[in-house]
Amino acid sequence: MIDKNIILNKLAEVLDPELGVSIVDLGLIYGIEVKGRSDVLVTMTLTTPSCPLAPFFAEEVKKKIKEVKGAGNIDVKMTFDPPWDFSKIKDKSLRRRFGL
Repeated sequence: MIDKNIILNKLAEVLDPELGVSIVDLGLIYGIEVKGRSDVLVTMTLTTPSCPLAPFFAEEVKKKIKEVKGAGNIDVKMTFDPPWDFSKIKDKSLRRRFGL
């Protein structure tokens, strides 16, 4: 079975091109589910529902997970419930960068 932490570490390599910050540190990853032994479902959000980078992020997430040995089918589900806000930023230095 694929380890969720390995997937999370791979997703930390996906950077928001506008902010230069990983999607994990921004708090955009809402969930990682491993189905069976190898299929992966990532539930994530974007900073705004109208973000034009949605297709980019979905492809980058899939690309990174495919690098994990044994990864099977990969599905990326975009959700806006709950909506993203700055409180979801995990890293304290990033929170200071954004004045939080």
